[in-house]
Formats: sequence, C-alpha cells, structure tokens
Amino acid sequence: MFKLVSKFEPTGDQPQAIAKLVKGLKAGKESQVLLGVTGSGKTFSMAKVIEQYKKPVLIISHNKTLAAQLYKEFKEFFPNNAVHYFVSYYDYYQPEAYMPHTDTYIEKDSKINEEIDRLRHAATQAVVSRDDVIIVASVSCIYNLGNPEDYKNLGLEIFEGKKIKPSDLARGLMRLQYAQDIELKRGSFRKTSNEIEIVSPASQEVIKIVFKGDTVGKMYRATIADQEELEMNELSYEKIVHTIVFPAKFWLTNDSKVGLAIENIKSELQKHVKFLKKTGKLQEASRLQEKTMADMEMLRQTGFCHGIENYSSHLDFRKPGEPPYTLIDFFKSKGEFLTVIDESHITMPQVRSMYNGDHSRKTTLVNYGWRLPSALDNRPLQFPEFNARIQKAVYVSATPAEYELKKAGKANIAEQLVRPTGLLDPTIDVVPTKGQIPHLLANIRERVARNERVIVTTLTKRMAEDLSEHLSGQGIKVNYLHSEIKTLDRLKILKDLRLGNHDVIIGVNLLREGLDLPEVSLIAILDADKEGFLRNATTLIQTMGRAARHSKGHVILYADKITKSMDFAMKETIRRRKTQEEYNAKHGITPTTIIKSISDFDMATGRKAEQRYGEGETEVVFFGNGSRAKAVKQLQRLLERAIRKFDYEHAIDLKEQIRKLKTQ
Repeated sequence: MFKLVSKFEPTGDQPQAIAKLVKGLKAGKESQVLLGVTGSGKTFSMAKVIEQYKKPVLIISHNKTLAAQLYKEFKEFFPNNAVHYFVSYYDYYQPEAYMPHTDTYIEKDSKINEEIDRLRHAATQAVVSRDDVIIVASVSCIYNLGNPEDYKNLGLEIFEGKKIKPSDLARGLMRLQYAQDIELKRGSFRKTSNEIEIVSPASQEVIKIVFKGDTVGKMYRATIADQEELEMNELSYEKIVHTIVFPAKFWLTNDSKVGLAIENIKSELQKHVKFLKKTGKLQEASRLQEKTMADMEMLRQTGFCHGIENYSSHLDFRKPGEPPYTLIDFFKSKGEFLTVIDESHITMPQVRSMYNGDHSRKTTLVNYGWRLPSALDNRPLQFPEFNARIQKAVYVSATPAEYELKKAGKANIAEQLVRPTGLLDPTIDVVPTKGQIPHLLANIRERVARNERVIVTTLTKRMAEDLSEHLSGQGIKVNYLHSEIKTLDRLKILKDLRLGNHDVIIGVNLLREGLDLPEVSLIAILDADKEGFLRNATTLIQTMGRAARHSKGHVILYADKITKSMDFAMKETIRRRKTQEEYNAKHGITPTTIIKSISDFDMATGRKAEQRYGEGETEVVFFGNGSRAKAVKQLQRLLERAIRKFDYEHAIDLKEQIRKLKTQ
C-alpha cells in the first residue's frame, strides 16, 4: 500500500523506536509517544511506521511553514502515494465580528491563496478516493468542512454510453459550483456544441467529454502539473471510460436537502426574531430578518450563498450543539486511520484553545442580531470531540508535555536519543550576566572565524533589535527575528544565515521547533534564569537543541542563578548526551556535522516573491501569484491598447515578447 523510497536505512535507535510504535499500533494502543531528540530522524522513523502500519494517515502540525516542510519530506519518501497538504487557505483573514461598545460591525474579509485552495481540494478528493493517503495538515483540520457523505454522494458519475444531454450535464456542473467559461481554469468547464471540458478544483486534470447526440460517446483525461499548461501547452489526453466529478466547493448539498434546510432556517429565524423583539431588540430583529431572508433566497436559487458555513448545521441536519464535520470525519468515513501529532507539546495546546475564541466572537454576533444561534455550530472541534475522533495517535516531540506522556503511559513511550550521524547534544556553560555582552562578542568572533553560525535568544523584541544594532556596530553580520517579521521573510532570514549572509540571528521565541540549521554551532540564551514561558524547561531544551546538528555544538546560559527549569533542562540534555556517547563508543562512530543542501523552498505558504517575465521595456513584473499565462494576458492587453493608439512599433515589440513567452 505505502512504498517508502529512501537511500537511508534505520540506524541508531531508530529500529527499536519504529518496532515499538508499529507493535503498539497493531496491538490496538490508542496513544503512543515518539520522544526523539532534534536531528534523530523522527520524520524518517514515522515514514517507516506508516509504511508498515498500512493505514491512511493524518499528520497535524502547529503552523503552515512546518507543515509545508513535513509535506515536502513525506512527498519525497512516498513519491508513488497520495501525499497532500491541507492548511488554512487565507493569505489574509478578518473574521466577521461585532464590537458593541463602538457599534462597529466588521464584515468577513479575506484573501484566498488560490494555490493552497487547490491543494485543499486535492487533499479532500484523495481522502475520498484513495486508501494510500497521507495528509499533512495544520490545526485548520479541526474546523467545519461539510458532510463527507454529501461530498462523496454529490460527485457526478460520468461513463461512456451514459444517456445525458450536454445541456443537462452543464446544469449539473453548475449545481456543483463549476463556472462556465471560454477559457479553461480551475473549477470551471468549457462547452461547445458536442463537447465539454472540465477542470477539477484541484487543478490536476482536465476531463474531455465528447457527445454523440444525447449520449456520452468518448471520454478523455489529461493530467496537468501546473495551471499554466492549460493555456501554454497542448494537453496530452488519454482515453478513459469512467470518472467522478467532485464538487468545486466544499459547502454544497443536494436539491432535496436544500429545500428542507431552508424551511428549518426559516423556523429558527421566526423563533429568534420573536425572541429579539420580546427583549426589546427591534433593530437587531430587523437586520437579522433582512440578512437571513437574502441568504435563503440565494440558497434557493443556486444552492450556495456568501457565508454558507454559518448555516452548516441546517444543511448537515445536525442537532443544536452537535460537533461539525471536519477533515477528520473524511478520514473516519474510510474506517481505521492513524493520527500523528507533530511537535505535540505545542500542537495539542493549540487544538485545545481554538474553540473558546471562536465561540466568544460568534456569541456577540448572535446576541446583536447579525447571525442566527445555529451559527455557533459552525466552529472548530472542542478538545474532547477532537480526542474522540482521532482513533490511534502518535505524539511526536523532543519535549513531550505531561498531557501526552500521561495519556500514553510509560510503557508506550518510544525514545529516539541517538542520531544517525553520531552527533551529540550540545555541551553547556552557565556564565554570569556581568560582562555578558563582551563575553558573547568574543564567542561570536571565535565561531565566525571558523565559518560557523550563532543564534542568540532574548526576552523582548526591543532587546533583540538593540543587541542586533550593537553587534552590527562591532562589524558582525547580524539580523533579528521576531513575531512582527512576516512568515516568508523569516524563511529568507534563516536561509541567509545558512548562506553566510548573516553570521548571527537574534530572536525571541521563533528559534525553537523544527528549524534545521546545521551551520549553527553556538546558542546563547540571555536571561536564562528569568523563569517563565520563554525560559521554562521545554523552551530551553528545544532552543538548545538547535545546536545539536553541529559537531561543535555548544550552549551558553547567561544567568546569575540556576532555576528549576535550567536544572531540569541541563540534566536532561546531559542524560541524552551520555546515552549518545555510550552508543558512539560501542559502535566506533565519530560525530560529523550534517551537510544539507540549501535549496529554494517551493511550497505555497503565502505571498510569492517578486516574479519577472520577459525582458526590456515590455517586461512584466508580479509581486503576487504571477504566472507566465498571466504575463501573456497582460501583454496582450497592452498590445491591444498599443494598436488602438496606432503605436505599431511598441505593438511589434509586445507581439515578439508574447511569442517568446509562449514558446519558452
């Protein structure tokens, strides 16, 4: 079912960790922990577990960037299986909200990242149609997605010889929210007299249906890797005899259900309007009536409306308070599956906290007549609901929290302390705070002279910026990193550190989980004795672990006393280092620094960088999701304008540019 492709074989204590986890899963253990130190190959171990367990897999990560990194790694491990990426598809999202104290209503505003939306559809379709599926998701997988049974049942089955008129098929596609267009694009179809071409919402294939009268005569499928192929290249079709066209949007229901759902919405509206009037909220009652009636009319006409997710409990025929359907329910509909919680010490608290904030905001909307009470049922899963759905779980972390450890029990913890490269956990020094900056500067110069990198962590953003400015004045190539810096800019700063454009990065709390920086040999932690969230045992162990990918890895804790957290973190690091040293001595291994290529990261995690197409005066520059096809369209518009102005010389240049782009 799953076929892992890798030049590596399990080494160190990977084999025993893999065997223990697989044995536990097959024995029906619901919760297990993989306690793996930084750089021990936890991802590879989980890939081997997946290969042996042979069940669909949902991997949950706590942020988009780390999810994208995992997606890329699993896609390389399982090139012939259905590995997909499912995260929130918003580049920008302002939720619907109301602030009573200023009487301010904020309408939902968002900018959808088309590429991520495409990947979400591809992921959902893979779960529905394949068993060899691995979905790497963020915590958005616990949000309302619609009924998986409706999604499957609404798929339009088409086969060779099927009796259906082209016009009826076109109407069926429009009910599935496909747009009719003269040009092929994602989630659309093009119709001629006896032919219909359909582009899937996942934008991975084009289905061409050729009619013979009122019967499907022949069917063809073209697989596409990029949206640009639709316009720039001649598609290569293969003959097929059967396909299922899935809905272009998640929020759909069949015609018979829509009518009944609308009646239920109307009943709730009447009851709540009556309640609002009875409590003296006449303005609230009036606007709720107007807003909901308009939505119902749109639903009746098209089966869809803006904000349709707020009526999901009616469309899914769920009882008040019942949990919504999520991506996890798509997995449940397949039977048994495995859930992997990556960096569980952060991901689990994030899952636990999602419901409360969402509920508070929506309660205000309901109380002031902007939404029906049933809108509260369009929500993320509550923590107990999440736990009830995930079946068998493996919690993966270098520092699992007490929750995971207790849930799994001591017998179900697989430790992975030895690294395949023989690298050890870093050595540690505690240095007094008096004279810490000159001491730090001397250590930085020593590392820079050896072409090694340094990470410094501070308690505040201001400290990070001020220290960065001071070190820069001393001739150090330095940059700072904190939460005000955008996600993709953070990736660039980290890449520049690896390339040597920076020798030092100073950060607050962004230099912990999942960062793979083998060039870093020194971690300096300022104010290490300031007990709290940024200096607790988990944070200290995770931060110190960033130096564990270098053979000369070392940590300096600047502190005037040793706190409980420091004591635990140091003892745990020393325990792990001792285990690693014993293993290396027994097997004759000399620790070697990881050598990892510095490649471009090609996942869509937000706004793309500047992209240029063409050359000279007719060059087209995009600062968003630009493509060659879009550049051609823009140039064609400029060409038409030049012709209208009789500027034929410029028109000739534009025409030549278009020709070059089309033939590249």
